[in-house]
Amino acid sequence: MPQLALLATTLVWGATFPATKAALAQLPPLSFLFLRFLLGALLAVAAALALGYRLERNASVLRMGAIATIWLSLGYLCQTVGLRYTTASNSAFITVLYVVFVPIFLRRFGLLTWIAVGLALVGLLCLVKPTVSINLGDVLNLACAAAFAAHIACLEQFTRTGQSVSLFLWQMILMSLVMALGSVGESPAPEAFRPSPVLLTGLAVTGVLATGAFAVQMWAQRVVPAHQVALIFALEPACAAWLSSLFLGEQLDSLGWIGSGCILVATLLGTIWGHESGPTRATAAGAPPS
Repeated sequence: MPQLALLATTLVWGATFPATKAALAQLPPLSFLFLRFLLGALLAVAAALALGYRLERNASVLRMGAIATIWLSLGYLCQTVGLRYTTASNSAFITVLYVVFVPIFLRRFGLLTWIAVGLALVGLLCLVKPTVSINLGDVLNLACAAAFAAHIACLEQFTRTGQSVSLFLWQMILMSLVMALGSVGESPAPEAFRPSPVLLTGLAVTGVLATGAFAVQMWAQRVVPAHQVALIFALEPACAAWLSSLFLGEQLDSLGWIGSGCILVATLLGTIWGHESGPTRATAAGAPPS
């Protein structure tokens, strides 16, 4: 059952890409992120209070929450802004490169790591076709993958302190504050906040379902080995491409599918690397809620 639950969360992560892209047609990126994380934070805190959980406020958890939030906010900012310039399917496939970046940032080099990096780069070249045009959205999503990888690397240490629930709650709260400050500079028109079906759907997927998916992930990881979790999450970009095709009409050409397949294989190699060369609990636990 936990494996099936993780498959469901992967579908949710994939759904956030087309849902966000559609919502960005109405609302600027930071304003949407503010609403998303505010809704998620309110739901997460309310659930914690209902379950009788006491939010820890010691200096250690606040410091960890602040550091993790810096990388997480950069990741979401690059990803969401990038979605305005590239397709949701491209964004999903490029974002999944965080699995390759993590061993580089942690300086855990091995043969499988270099094979995965090389294969991912080949896939990325096929997907974005830089010889034809340089897409700002693809570049921003590559930066997003690096930021998410830094976030995962931080959580490898942070999640072992026994304060993971409070760490998650503080990140949701701090993300809301960061995005609230950032959205001030956008000065969106009042009608941009109109509760249209597209905006409400985007917030339901990203603010409600994605927050719940992360909670399910935390529960499932108590019994599912981390390398299995990462393997299941490798299906995220495929889910995003399928949903983008279904709801947004986006289509990948044959070279794009080849490149996407290369990136997926690189992701799987990264998972094998994690299983063979060290603990992956933090890697899977820190996989960012898209």
